[in-house]
Amino acid sequence: VVSHTPLETQKLDQLLKNGNWTDLVRAHIPHETKLYSWWSYRARDWDLSDRGRRLDHIWATPDIARTSRSCDVVRAARGWGKKPSDHVPVIITLD
Repeated sequence: VVSHTPLETQKLDQLLKNGNWTDLVRAHIPHETKLYSWWSYRARDWDLSDRGRRLDHIWATPDIARTSRSCDVVRAARGWGKKPSDHVPVIITLD
């Protein structure tokens, strides 16, 4: 089960820092902004309740991070079709 306990968040942050990775999504979306890439099927109205999790990440080395130009979390995809994925595409554009 994937969750966001303080310990899990701390360990993920340690991996990011110790590996000298750049979180490309957060490089484009401020930390103060809610950022989800997954919403449960259990919610009757996932969009209204807006209680998701950020399970999908794109990290890069500093050299690649410098080429990052934009980010799109395709939230609308969660509502596409009769049985959409509970994850949405996370897209980074590089030079």
